[in-house]
Amino acid sequence: MEPILDVHNLAVHYRGAPNPAVGGVSFQLGRERLGIVGESGSGKSTVGRALLKLLDTADVTADRMRFEDIDLLNASEKQMLSVRGKRISMILQDPKFSLNPTQRCGDQISEAYLTHFRSSRAEAKTRALEMLEQVHIRDPERVYNLYPHEVSGGMGQRIMIAMMLLTDPALVIADEPTSALDVTIRLQVLRILDGLVREKGIGLIMISHDLNLVRNFCDKVLIMYAGRVVETLAARDLDNAQHPYSRGLLAAQPRLGGARTPLPVLERQDSWLEPDGAHP
Repeated sequence: MEPILDVHNLAVHYRGAPNPAVGGVSFQLGRERLGIVGESGSGKSTVGRALLKLLDTADVTADRMRFEDIDLLNASEKQMLSVRGKRISMILQDPKFSLNPTQRCGDQISEAYLTHFRSSRAEAKTRALEMLEQVHIRDPERVYNLYPHEVSGGMGQRIMIAMMLLTDPALVIADEPTSALDVTIRLQVLRILDGLVREKGIGLIMISHDLNLVRNFCDKVLIMYAGRVVETLAARDLDNAQHPYSRGLLAAQPRLGGARTPLPVLERQDSWLEPDGAHP
């Protein structure tokens, strides 16, 4: 089966910066869940935004950056307008900053549908209400008419998921979609997202710094350090990662019931920045 997304040697260089923010990133994605993990500043979110060509202040290059039948690297802005939000959707970190505070939640969901499909407002509202039900919102009609400040963080994130999946995209990029939520709500949102991804058979890129999340939620994992992928492996094999940076991230995780000793600090090596950085 052909991959949904095929990326080879992706590089992102912000204009005026001395060094690339991302370099040599390669991966393929089928109808599966891919986790991209690493510290803040490792380039995870930059990769997601580069795929959608949302980096106006950066030069993006690649040997190949193909999504289904579209060459993303050379696609015009007109082509990208038909891709963003319809064929590729992006769920951002915090609904407080993603939802328009001056518009009712339901109107924003309907707008996402009207932007990409020729339909009446009544049909768009019907589709929005159906999608709110799918993300387990009990009273969709009431929530449809609420403003963002009237909903909780967990409900706001479910509204964002409803909005992003309303157009039946082939690929969803989720950038830290649960980091602003408490643990209980986080698990609920992940179950909803997982169920929708499996039901609709789409590809998912989960950008996160949470190793436990990607271990339990994703199929495979890219581990990024300083803009480069240092290791790629199946999520179930994460505890067997070999690169010293990967091992350092795993060792730095606090564990319930673990020894009450200071967590180890990563001892970084210059060789990790090389395309074939030394590791065991």
